[in-house]
Amino acid sequence: YFDEFLRAPEGIATNVLSARLRALCAQGWVEKTPDPSDQRRYTYRLSDDGLRLGELLGDIAAWGLKYLPGTRVLDGIKPAQR
Repeated sequence: YFDEFLRAPEGIATNVLSARLRALCAQGWVEKTPDPSDQRRYTYRLSDDGLRLGELLGDIAAWGLKYLPGTRVLDGIKPAQR
């Protein structure tokens, strides 16, 4: 949900979040669907392409941790996000 993104610790502004979600949807990385229990709300999820991109970025991050001295994991990053 949009409001869940707004509550994230990054503190992104609503106009910036709206623009980014629109761009991600337009590129096919994210899918926006109406909430079946409340048609006024939408859910956002990674598309299949978005999931594949996430895996690729995770592999690149793992490579950096292994081969680039000084690379570190940011605080709050879960192992599944690495």
